[in-house]
Amino acid sequence: MTAYIDPSREGFDAFKALPRDEPIHMLNLLRYRDLATYPEGHEHAGKGWSGRRAYQEYGRTSGPIFRRVGGGIVWRGAFQCMVTGPGDKHWHDAFVAEYPDSAAFFAMLKDPDYQLAVANRTAALVDSRLMRFRPGEGGEGFG
Repeated sequence: MTAYIDPSREGFDAFKALPRDEPIHMLNLLRYRDLATYPEGHEHAGKGWSGRRAYQEYGRTSGPIFRRVGGGIVWRGAFQCMVTGPGDKHWHDAFVAEYPDSAAFFAMLKDPDYQLAVANRTAALVDSRLMRFRPGEGGEGFG
């Protein structure tokens, strides 16, 4: 099984090549570790936190930075079952984060406090997906 925690060089380059002056939505799919894996010497190493608890710490420590750059959560949900797709793939949680533009996303990534907070995300996740979308209109039907 291939797990994905951090962006690939190709994925990040594709992100940077897209328009930078429009709002973006980022779909996050999360699968937590049973037990968070912090590097030796990290302040939370040895606390016995679950992956979900470590991700909550990531949210607590990264949240002020996320809000400061203009980010917000558009939608959040808890996985129930795979209806279409591989039956061996399941996610614990999913959410859509909104940023005013890609510059806000880059500003968050470059923030020194965010760079410290992201250790909690890395410790928490066994697998994830992060997908960028251009926001669209809601409606009453498909397509």
